[in-house]
Amino acid sequence: MANCPECEALLDVDDDEVEEGDVISCGECGIELEVVTVHPIEVERVEEEEEEQDEEGRIVEEDDDYGDDEDDKDDKDDKEES
Repeated sequence: MANCPECEALLDVDDDEVEEGDVISCGECGIELEVVTVHPIEVERVEEEEEEQDEEGRIVEEDDDYGDDEDDKDDKDDKEES
């Protein structure tokens, strides 16, 4: 058994039921916790990915490639002309 690092509630998790890297949530406060070790069970709060914003305040994802949609559209137009 382990305790929630946020609210100290007892987490109802058996070491036979989880593996390292599993994400569980606290039944009391609801935060997501990652299982760091199994014997004994240790958990830590899952860090939320911070969202980046561009100059105009729009949210930008890390894998966002600008211009790909235009390239795909051009390729499609080229195929139709053939």
